[in-house]
Amino acid sequence: MKFAIIGGSGFENPDLLKDQHEVKVETPYGAPSSTFKTGKIGEVEVAVLSRHDRNHSIPPTQVNNRANIWAIKELGCTHILATTACGSLREEIKRGDLVILDQFVDFTRHRVVSFYEEFDHGNLKHTPMADPFDRFLREKLIAKAKELNLSFHPKGTVITIEGPRFSTRAESNMFRIWGADVINMSVAPECILANELEIPYAAIALSTDYDCWKTDEEPVTWEEVLKVFNNNVVNVIRLISATVSSF
Repeated sequence: MKFAIIGGSGFENPDLLKDQHEVKVETPYGAPSSTFKTGKIGEVEVAVLSRHDRNHSIPPTQVNNRANIWAIKELGCTHILATTACGSLREEIKRGDLVILDQFVDFTRHRVVSFYEEFDHGNLKHTPMADPFDRFLREKLIAKAKELNLSFHPKGTVITIEGPRFSTRAESNMFRIWGADVINMSVAPECILANELEIPYAAIALSTDYDCWKTDEEPVTWEEVLKVFNNNVVNVIRLISATVSSF
């Protein structure tokens, strides 16, 4: 078993690994977002990728998701844990809460979300996506979050928007009506591609703000996202470390 960890905003350079090395991977789809930091958590092999590059130079729409997921497969990773900052669309999901995602709505419009650009000789590929996040990994995350006494929600639907702008108030309210619990700019395309390559994928979302639907609060800003994430990232690291070490 070998884990890939995809670090999102605020998680560019996590100090997670022992026996750390840096690995560069080439893919048929171009370069991944960053080199991989490889090493171990406990006795489990791990490769860490920074989704937006370690200098956070890659905007959401420009992330080369196909290269990232292909490179993870090429490295022999058998499971993926992803992290993401997100905005809460529900009163009960507070700043600093973790959400173990179980569903997504893909509201992106400009990204390549499949490895299958053509069907070769009638070899059709329509990947089932009813339950996109791996049940086994989610159960492990939930069990460890309980053990660590973290403030978390065992399920939640994320809507992934294009970005890099934040939502209008009308959009934020529409997403709430659609049934989304949190909002981000990254998870859905990644999760789709991992499912196409049959790599079990789970994501930990850290709530940093209330988007802009709450009129009694200031609308989300990038500075606020980073501030709340940095204040709570230790809980994400604890959860990942405990979960990976349990394998």
